[in-house]
Amino acid sequence: MTASLEEVAYKLAAGGKGILAADESSSTIKRRFDAIGVESTFENRRDYREMLFRSEAMSQYISGVILFDETIRQNAKDGTPLVKLIEDAGSIPGIKVDLGARPQPGCPGETITEGLDGLGERFKEYYDLGARFAKWRAVIDIGSHIPSYTSVLANAQALARYAALAQAANIVPIVEPEVLMDGDHDIDRCYEVTEWVLKEVFQQLFYARVKLESTVLKPNMVIAGKKSQKQASVTEVAEKTVRLLKNTAPAAIPSVAFLSGGQSDEEATAHLDAMIRLGGLPWNLTFSYGRALQAAPQKAWSGKTENIAAGQAAFTHRAKMNYLAALGQWTPEIEAKKAA
Repeated sequence: MTASLEEVAYKLAAGGKGILAADESSSTIKRRFDAIGVESTFENRRDYREMLFRSEAMSQYISGVILFDETIRQNAKDGTPLVKLIEDAGSIPGIKVDLGARPQPGCPGETITEGLDGLGERFKEYYDLGARFAKWRAVIDIGSHIPSYTSVLANAQALARYAALAQAANIVPIVEPEVLMDGDHDIDRCYEVTEWVLKEVFQQLFYARVKLESTVLKPNMVIAGKKSQKQASVTEVAEKTVRLLKNTAPAAIPSVAFLSGGQSDEEATAHLDAMIRLGGLPWNLTFSYGRALQAAPQKAWSGKTENIAAGQAAFTHRAKMNYLAALGQWTPEIEAKKAA
């Protein structure tokens, strides 16, 4: 029996499980492999992701996996499709469909995400390959004169058009408007910009007739820029992020899955846990982390077959920590019990 869009959207953030963002582009995964001294070949990328998908974490802590175009087509070393490994673990395969952010004409320092041309046809192919949800990321930077209304509106409209196309193809859209934490802005500036962006996104989703009940929101947390002189506490980040969501995200959205956005592994986990502990939330809150789930297993694996068990243990530990956070049960003491 095929699950409905509403069921898939709900399942992606239910029961503490979260989403593994394994959708790094070829250039991004090359940078990460360079950092651990591994050549970014077709086989090494396959072996790395197969290691993750065969881990204990998949059945216990991971609800869905966002894949890159290459990965959704790949087979494991024994010939099993990687999509089947994900499905056999009880997880849902997903696909990144945007083609990346490019400089936006007339808006210096700002970008627009591309990939709408031919997307309807690509969705049909991805559905046949096993994808049941998708992701599109818009990138909003904060600077002295940005973001501009032009950029915010254009990115919101693109997200809405993508989401409508996804639902028409029977695929759940993850809508990801990411306000970057790269600048020197404080937490209140992040709140102000993120509130503006989310309100515009939901307005455009309404105009595009996107069904919110079949949509997952993937926002940034409200957090100060990395270069800010004033960093906020875990409690302040949690309180302001929840307040922001209550002011912008309709209760019809079944699931909110946060991106980690450059936070350290433990910061991303602690902030999620603190939000859950506040209670009174109308949506399922969980994680949709990439680097914050993968940095530790990448380092432990380092491209060596004999390190596969260590890489899987590191991944399972990070996935478990975020699973506990999504239940409001994480503590620094539990965190200290590192993977063997």
